[in-house]
Amino acid sequence: MSRQAPRVLAESTRVEAFSDGVLAIAITLLVLDLHTGGHRGFVGHDLLAQWPTYLAYVASFLYIGVIWVNHHSLFTRIAAVDSGLLWCNLALLLTASVLPFPTAELAFAMGQGTYGDKVSALVLYAVISAVTAMSWLVMFSYLQRRPQLLRPGVTAGFFRTERLRAVAGIIAPFVPVLIGLWSPLTALVLMVATPIFYAATAEGLKVPPAADSDDDAG
Repeated sequence: MSRQAPRVLAESTRVEAFSDGVLAIAITLLVLDLHTGGHRGFVGHDLLAQWPTYLAYVASFLYIGVIWVNHHSLFTRIAAVDSGLLWCNLALLLTASVLPFPTAELAFAMGQGTYGDKVSALVLYAVISAVTAMSWLVMFSYLQRRPQLLRPGVTAGFFRTERLRAVAGIIAPFVPVLIGLWSPLTALVLMVATPIFYAATAEGLKVPPAADSDDDAG
């Protein structure tokens, strides 16, 4: 029995539209962790006391925003989809949609928790971030092996290079955790800065043409 033929470009645009909706909901849910002042006469104090929550919100907003930018960039290189790619995409959306949960835990721990609470929240956030990067790694590996899904001019070697970004994304979230053993708040600030690398490389890492050609030849 022959394999099911990849679905045409119209199907890939439907996948992107669905993904946009899921990411939009996830990024909107983050705002639920921001609260108004709770004590009469102390509104200013209450708002300032939430600054760890603001940092956690910014970190996760940037993280989901970077996922959206990278996802859009990825699908500009895809001409068709198959069932395997659909499942890879769903796995990525699953991990991204969970981000409001560790964000809420991180905001609470940094604002009101003990040292142990803060470290635990950092570990939870790092694990979710690493699993998200793993989903990217699976998707890049899948596309590398299926050049028939790609637009003309897009090489399979491009996705081998993208796998390096995904591997870095698996490791990088645990750097703030190690720093958090010394200073949890410093770790939180570092988490805000971490997505900048993935924002700057949304179009992919630049590699010499010769290296890309070698990948395709293999």
